[in-house]
Parts: sequence; C-alpha cells; structure tokens
Amino acid sequence: MDFTLTEEQTALRAMAAEFVDREITPHVVEWDRAESVPRDLVPRLGELGFLGMTIPEEYGGVGGDHVSYALVMEELGRGDSSVRGLVSVSLGLVAKSIATYGTEEQRQRWLPGLCSGELLGCFGLTEPDTGSDAASLSLKAVRDGDDYVLTGSKMFITNGTWADVAIIFARTGGPGPKGITAFLVPTDTPGLTRTTIHGKLGLRGQPTAQLFLDEVRVGPDAILGEENQGFRIAMAALDKGRVSVAAGAVGAARGDLESALAHAKERVQGADLTQQADKTAPRVTITHHPDVRRSLMLQKSYAEAMRALVLYTATFQDAVQIATARGEDPAEYEAMNDLLLPLVKGVGSERSYALLAESLQTLGGSGYLQDYPIEQYIRDSKIDTLYEGTTAIQGMDLFFRKIVKNNGQALGKLMGEIQEFAKSDPGNGQLKNECALLAQAAADVQAMVESMVGNAMRSMEEPREIYKVGLNTTRLLLSLGDLVLGWLLLRQAEIALARIDGADDNDRNFYLGKIAAARFFADQVLPRLSVERAIAERTTLDLMDLPEEAF
Repeated sequence: MDFTLTEEQTALRAMAAEFVDREITPHVVEWDRAESVPRDLVPRLGELGFLGMTIPEEYGGVGGDHVSYALVMEELGRGDSSVRGLVSVSLGLVAKSIATYGTEEQRQRWLPGLCSGELLGCFGLTEPDTGSDAASLSLKAVRDGDDYVLTGSKMFITNGTWADVAIIFARTGGPGPKGITAFLVPTDTPGLTRTTIHGKLGLRGQPTAQLFLDEVRVGPDAILGEENQGFRIAMAALDKGRVSVAAGAVGAARGDLESALAHAKERVQGADLTQQADKTAPRVTITHHPDVRRSLMLQKSYAEAMRALVLYTATFQDAVQIATARGEDPAEYEAMNDLLLPLVKGVGSERSYALLAESLQTLGGSGYLQDYPIEQYIRDSKIDTLYEGTTAIQGMDLFFRKIVKNNGQALGKLMGEIQEFAKSDPGNGQLKNECALLAQAAADVQAMVESMVGNAMRSMEEPREIYKVGLNTTRLLLSLGDLVLGWLLLRQAEIALARIDGADDNDRNFYLGKIAAARFFADQVLPRLSVERAIAERTTLDLMDLPEEAF
C-alpha cells in the first residue's frame, strides 16, 4: 500500500480542505447554537460536485472513485459533522440508491436535482419503535387499486426538515425483512408532514425531523426497485454509507489531534521530569512530558491507521465498480468489502470517539470551552457509534454475516495477507520485532474466531451456547479492527523506511512519524489482543443467568 494519492485526488482533497477552512470552520459554533446550518449551503455543495460524487455524469453527477469520495467526507467531517451527514445521506443513501435501483424515469427525475443541490433527499427507515431492528418496521403501505396508501411515522430522519424527496420504507407484505418495499415519496405529497427535532446532544446544525404519513397516496411508479425488495435496498445503502461515517470520524479525530498538538507545543507547565526535584528548573511545554507524548502518539497512530482502513476499504468498492464495468465477476472484491465495512464503521467510530476523550486530557480545562473545537467534536462524534448500525450491530454483522455466512473465506484471505506480511521481513529486518507482535496478534484473533465458531456450532444442540458468541461479538470487532490497523501502519512504515534515506528535512520527519506510529501501535496496542483472546476463550453463561433485578 502506497499512501501517495493521485494528482486528481490530491487536488480534490485540497479543494475540499480549502472550502472547509473558508466556508465551514468559521461558522461551526454559530450553526451549532442556532441548531441549523444555512439552507443555501446545499447548492454550494452541489456546485463543488460534492453531492454528485460517484453518480454518472449522464444523470448530473461528477462520476469519480470511492477513494475520492472518502477523502471529501474526511474533510467535511473535520469541519462539521452536520454538513458531512447532510451530504452522506442525500448522496450516499438516497442518490446512490436511486442510481442503483431506480428506473430510468426515476433517475432522470431525481438525480440531476440531488446532484446539483437544487433538491435534497432523506432516508426514511428508522421508526419510533424500530431502530436497529429495522426488519420489524410497522409503517404500512396498503394497496388501493394501482396506488399504495402509506400510513405511519419515521423518526430521527436526517435532512427530514428540508428534503424534497424521501425514500420511505414501508410494509407491503408479511412480517420480517421480506415484506418491506421502498417508495420514492415527494415530501410535498398531501398527508406527509414533518416536525423538526431540537435539543440534540450533537449534530445540532443538521436538519433532523420526525416524518408523519397520514394516508399518503403514491402510484406504482414510486416503488424503488421491486415490491418487497426494500429491506435489501436499505441494507445495501447503509453498507455504502459506512465508509462515509468512518471517514467523517477520521476527519474529526484528525482535526482534534491537530488542535491538541498545537496546544501542547505552546502550553507551558512544570519542569522536565528529569528535573522535577529542582524548584529553579525552567518550565517546559507539555510536549516534553512523557504521558502527553504517549497520548499524542496514541491519537496519531489510530488516526493515521483509521484513515488507511477507510481508503483501503474504498479501493475494494472501486474494484467492484471496475470489475462490473468490464463484465468480470466482482464477487471476491464484494466479499472483502463486506468484511471490512463493519470494521471501518464500528472500529472507526468507536476509536475516534475514544481519541477525542484522550485529546481532551491534553487540552485540559481549556478543551472544555467552546474556544476549542473538541467539545463539539465530542458531542457530534458520539452519534457515529449509534446511527446506521450501532457498534453492537456491527459486531453481530461481522461474525454472523461476514464470517459465518461467508464460511470464513474473506476473513481467511485477509488473515493470510497479514500473516504473510508478518513473515516477509519488511524493512530489511528493521520491523522484525513489530512483525512478531503482529503475528501473535493475528494468532490471538484467529483463536477468538475459532472459539466463537465452536460455541455457535454447539448451540445447535444447546441453544444457550449462542450467548457466548453474543458476549464476544463486539470484542471480536474491535480486536480484528486493531489487528488490521496495526498491519496497515506497518505497511506504511515499510514504505517510509524505503524512502527516508536521502529525504529532505520535511519529508524525513514525515517518514519518521510513520515509522514511529507503526512501532508504537505494535508495541502498545497489539499485545492487548492476547488478553482479549483469554477473556473470549473463558466466557461463561454466568452473566446471562443473572436476574435482571441484580443489574
């Protein structure tokens, strides 16, 4: 893996960064307090092409690759998660779904306006009583002649206040996922009303609403895809959206690291630890203090590794698109993309949120004020672990759908690449110790998977054994995530070691940072997986036997 972007990707990222610094960052606090970003920001995003990325030019999009899309989402996440989410939903969930499943008439009707920012879309899946259990949604679509009449409500709908078109998922058949249909509903359709949701912890600038549908009538041409295909469309859309959520989380972590590092370089507190007994010793900036350095390197290593994971995942989405266009079978790329998606979303959002708390320790009391962006980063970023599939759901998805259902094929390929790298003597022996730690971490994760698969198999005879799997799915998610992150960092370190000789001072420090981050992560994070393995292997049913009253 080379972390050098193409010229086009570099230019796009620079343009997005400049836009964020000029038109978003100066207004973030104002928008947060007003609980609204300005509506005229939407067409501006369209002018820049941000609302049309990966959509074919024939429908008003700008085309492009998924790596470029991830880069833009990272910059928007660095600036304001409310803006990133606005783009992610209208483009990632709505426009991409129409481009993939819509009829030619539906594409021509909706995509040009969605890509230009003249129109905005929302994704109506969540209901007051069905969040993670989306297959149990209750909004009904009753056939009346050729039409369908929709009745029910949707909750926590991003862009719901402003949207011109909503993808509404409604029950047209029996219970469960096979009885759900997706409808494209113009929001000015009689019977559809919406109420803006105020008082959110974060994403306060994002237009979030509850939608009410009271006998909303639509024709058969409103169906997106096929009748009773809606749940599959919803899950496919959310899968694609997970890269955007993770990229935004990386942007927030990176932005806050930059803020914390700048503060640490200027904040003077105490003497150097080697002179702490000398009351006359000069005071030093806190970058001289060991624990601050540990904290900053932890933030740096995770932020850089998570970015690598986002871009790595996006390359498989591009590979699927290229293979499909060539008439080739994309199954292998699709399987690897599917495996990585719960990692990129679940691990990316969880680790990013933890890093923000770490950064707050560096900033101290100053970070508790709105003078620094961290307080809003923290409030905004928590939702990344919740919407579009909670971390617990990502863990369940990883084990049951992406490992067991796939017969471990994609995981086996990924683990094989990690193990092969660990044995390859990267960096001419300069990463020998780190690769040994990587190999042990891979063995630990493999043992966790084998233990959980064993419990799953035993549950066929003793159903309660499946609880042991459920007690460890999030543990496996985060452990496999850390393993992949460590591997990606070491791949970057291998390249840095090959380039550092003869580099100028700026490039040399850049490469030194890459090498240091990989070594730190391997030494400080990967050994923890042995403990996680031990916990997983000795899991009992004691917690499941505990009466609810004891909690």
